[in-house]
Amino acid sequence: MKSNILRIIVVDNDQKFHEAYKYYFETYIDYSLMGIYSSMETALLDYDNAMPDIIVSEASLPDIFGIRGIRLFRKKDPDVKIIMVSEQSDFEVVKKAFKNGANGYLTKPVSKKRLHHALNSIKYEGAAMSNDIAKKVISMFRRKSYKSFSERENQIIDYLCRGATYKVIADKLFVTTSTINFHVQNIYLKLNVNSKSEALMKLKEL
Repeated sequence: MKSNILRIIVVDNDQKFHEAYKYYFETYIDYSLMGIYSSMETALLDYDNAMPDIIVSEASLPDIFGIRGIRLFRKKDPDVKIIMVSEQSDFEVVKKAFKNGANGYLTKPVSKKRLHHALNSIKYEGAAMSNDIAKKVISMFRRKSYKSFSERENQIIDYLCRGATYKVIADKLFVTTSTINFHVQNIYLKLNVNSKSEALMKLKEL
């Protein structure tokens, strides 16, 4: 980031949002709006004039699919930060955006306060995400990590990941160490591993 006042461009083909964005940036003292574009093509053509630090772009555009457009912006400037904005909160769309190099993802409608918070998050932390998207991502990863195990096995995995011994886990769950050993063997079987270190490595991969 090159100065205290960061340069922003907005790409959104829906004209009704343009006035809202203009109003938002009139109230921000730490961000300067360098341009609002209705298409990715016009934004790319004017890129060298605008020289943005942060791009706020609609995820789905008629000329070039917005998410694919991230890579075109990156060719212009590998360090530019990009926040995708969309009415969609589908996990696959969000995942695709981040895989293509997005730094943030916001769901519409985007209020003045939410946008300012997202810009600050990008400025100071390098990433931004709507609360609804964050919750969805977290729940998705939780389901992927633990769906193969029973409730008791999940409890034991949680303790194992925190470095607890069989005796500590047994005391916490009010069972015997032989019962913990039985469950651990089942966990190993499901993970197709033979040791605690292998199990922890496999769980991290999941």
